[in-house]
Amino acid sequence: MAKKRVAVIFGGQSSEHEVSRVSAQSVIENIDKSKYDVIMIGITKEGQWLTYEGPAQKIGSGEWQALAEAALIGGGDSGTVSGGSTDLLVKNTAKSIISEGSKQPVDVVFPVLHGCNGEDGTIQGLFELAGIPYVGCGVLGSAVGMDKAYTKIIFEKEGLPQGNYLVFNRKQISYRTQEVVEEIEGRLTYPCFVKPSNAGSSVGVNKASNREELIRALEIAAKNDRRILVEEFIDGREIECAVLGNDEPIASAVGEVVPCNDFYDYEAKYQVGDDSKGIIPAEGLPAETVQKIREYAVRAFKCLDCAGLSRVDFFVHKTTGAVYINEINTLPGFTQISMYPKLWAASGIEYSQLIDRLIELAEERFEDCKREFTNS
Repeated sequence: MAKKRVAVIFGGQSSEHEVSRVSAQSVIENIDKSKYDVIMIGITKEGQWLTYEGPAQKIGSGEWQALAEAALIGGGDSGTVSGGSTDLLVKNTAKSIISEGSKQPVDVVFPVLHGCNGEDGTIQGLFELAGIPYVGCGVLGSAVGMDKAYTKIIFEKEGLPQGNYLVFNRKQISYRTQEVVEEIEGRLTYPCFVKPSNAGSSVGVNKASNREELIRALEIAAKNDRRILVEEFIDGREIECAVLGNDEPIASAVGEVVPCNDFYDYEAKYQVGDDSKGIIPAEGLPAETVQKIREYAVRAFKCLDCAGLSRVDFFVHKTTGAVYINEINTLPGFTQISMYPKLWAASGIEYSQLIDRLIELAEERFEDCKREFTNS
C-alpha cells in the first residue's frame, strides 16, 4: 500500500507561533513514517510559506527558517509556496506540493497551528476551497470555538453551566474606560479575569484584583483582540478533558492542571519547565463529577459542530463541587507536555495511534461533507 502524503503546517502569524513549532516537532517525530510521507511547511511570522526538508528538531528551536531560506536561495529542494495571491496559494500549498520536480497530491493536511490565522477558521477555509481533507474542526467549529464570547453564547443555549461574564470592544475600552470599569465592578467582583476573546495559550490573559489592575488588564487584552471578555473568578480546580471523533465523539480520562503561577498563564504552560503539573487522572473527584465533565465535554464538542479533536476546560468549585465549563480549544497543544495527547495516552491511545486516528477522522469528515450540485 502506498504511503499517504501528509502536509504538516506549523508556525503562523499569531502570538502562539513558538508553541505551534514545538507542537509540530512532536507530531512529526511521532508520526508513523512507515505509513506516511511527511511534507513540512512552515509559515513565518511575516506570513511567508516555506517548505522545509531538514531535521524535525530544528523546528521547535526556530532554526528551520534559516535552513529553508538558505535552501531556497541555493536552489535546493525547499522552496517558497506563496506567490502573493490567494489563487497561487491554494494551488501551490493546499492542493499540491512541488517535490522532485513534479507536483504530487497531498492526501491530508495536518495544521498544527494555534491561535489566530490557524485555529479560527481562516486556514480551514483555504483547505475547503482547495478540496483537501484536513485534521481538526471545520470553518464553523473553528471560528466559533476560537471566539470565547460567542462560544459562551452557544454554551448557554446548550444549557452548559458557566460563570458570569461581560463582553466589551476595543473602542469602548479606549474611549469609555470609566464606564466599562464601573460596569464590571457593578456586575462582577474582584478578582476577575480579563482576556482577549480571540486568543489561545492564555496570551493576553490577566487576573485583576483591584481597579488599577483591571484597567491595565483591559489595555493588554485590547492589544491582542478587538473584543475583550471579562469573567468572574471561580475558586475551582482546573480540570481538562479531551474529545476525539466526528459525529459520535468520545471523551478521554479527566485530568487536573496544577499551575505553578497564580493561574495557568502562558508562562506556566510553556516557560517554566516542569513546575506546573498535569495530574491524570484527576485525584479525589467523585465518579459522578468525572462522568458529568466527560458528558459536558462531548456536548460542548457537538453543539459547536466540532470535528476530529478538541480539549474542553472546566472548573470544579473547591467548596461546592459544582462543575463550570470554561472554554474549548479546537486545536490544542501537541507538545510533549501538552494535556491533549497525555489524556489520550492515559485512556489507552498512544501518541502515534492518536495521529493515525486524527488522519482517519479528517478523511471521514471530508467524505461526509461532500455536496452534490444538480440543476433543477
